[in-house]
Amino acid sequence: MKVDCPTCSKSVEWTDSNPYRPFCSDRCQLIDLGAWANEEYRVPAENSTPGDLDQGGDSSSHQA
Repeated sequence: MKVDCPTCSKSVEWTDSNPYRPFCSDRCQLIDLGAWANEEYRVPAENSTPGDLDQGGDSSSHQA
């Protein structure tokens, strides 16, 4: 199966022999990783409030 590299759009064979899949190369894989690290991509959250976020600390209100 062929897929397009998410970074450069080059056509890439999706096989076990490609260690960078779905990317075409180590370079494209690292570009994507850098974009995540720079917060260029974000996963949207709907209707979140600061109270929804687990800030650590007292865990007595959490059930195991």
